[in-house]
Amino acid sequence: MALILCGDGISAQARSGNAARDPVCVQPRGAEVGTALLLEYYNELPELREGENPEAHLRRWQKALEKFKKRTADRYTEPTLQRLLDSGNSPTRRAAVLALGLVGTMASNHHVAAQLHDDDRTVRGLAVDTLWAIWFRADSEANNQELQRLMQLRDADEALEGLGALLRKAPSFAEAYNQRAIVYFRKKEFQKSIADCEKVVQLNPYHFGAYAGMAQCHLNLNKPRAALKAFRNALQINPNMDGVEDAIRSLENALGEEGRK
Repeated sequence: MALILCGDGISAQARSGNAARDPVCVQPRGAEVGTALLLEYYNELPELREGENPEAHLRRWQKALEKFKKRTADRYTEPTLQRLLDSGNSPTRRAAVLALGLVGTMASNHHVAAQLHDDDRTVRGLAVDTLWAIWFRADSEANNQELQRLMQLRDADEALEGLGALLRKAPSFAEAYNQRAIVYFRKKEFQKSIADCEKVVQLNPYHFGAYAGMAQCHLNLNKPRAALKAFRNALQINPNMDGVEDAIRSLENALGEEGRK
């Protein structure tokens, strides 16, 4: 669960085997050539110019990102992009994570989750965006679009009805459970929210948002030990989450010796 939704796109701020179309396979010294091409595409993405209007920059970024997506999809297979995540060169890892955020599937879930622990801060930030993007498009195109529509509904009961119908059609769509957990949380139905969070992590064990949301529910139910366990699980997956380390320390101090077990 994530009470502030990250959405399914890749932010501009995060940037600071088909052998016939895979340059790593078809070129002499292919790995170097393939890496160079991906970096070339990545380095063409625009940075914010001094004095530039943010909206103008966003338009330039979105246009360039579409070009990056098309060129990457035309030249690279998903397994090749996964392999490039292991590059010793941090710009290459940034480019690969960004590309997977645009064209990757759940097959890349654990590969990208590992980048949450990367030494490079930009790689870690891109990995967060990429995971959300992959999770939101993890089902059929029609079901993915329906989830996006339901997220825009202002009426909680209408949203719950729609999410229930979606989950009956797509019972393995983890992000749909996560979004229903958020609605239940906002309605203060914390046990139902926890049940959906547990379903999320059963389907997607890398879903740090669901663990963090579960922790918040346990706090509201005055169950600090359960909250502490859930926060620790979230932090173990994603050590970059704002406020989670502080929450863990606070709970450990409140629980005393029991909290340090």
